[in-house]
Amino acid sequence: MAEEVLLFGVWESAFSRRVEIALKLKGIHYKYIEEDLANKSPSLLKYNPVHKKIPVLVHNGKPIAESQVILEYIDETWQGHPLLPKDPYERAVARFWAKFIDDK
Repeated sequence: MAEEVLLFGVWESAFSRRVEIALKLKGIHYKYIEEDLANKSPSLLKYNPVHKKIPVLVHNGKPIAESQVILEYIDETWQGHPLLPKDPYERAVARFWAKFIDDK
């Protein structure tokens, strides 16, 4: 059975782009669905009923919201090509800078 991976996003969103980059780095085939945030699709509202925002990754029918959570899911689900360094200190530094950028 082939895996189904969908990504709901918006082209100008850095949060959507970060998830797309991770999927490409891991070599994961996915279908990208461009959302119109002024007119959100029923699928987006179904898969992210709490925040009603992008990005949302849907893996075999199971939705994951919030870009940082999605990145962790991608890294844990598809083991090849880790997104973060192996060294705990280097991972902490990478997470610091990711949070720094998120907060700006």
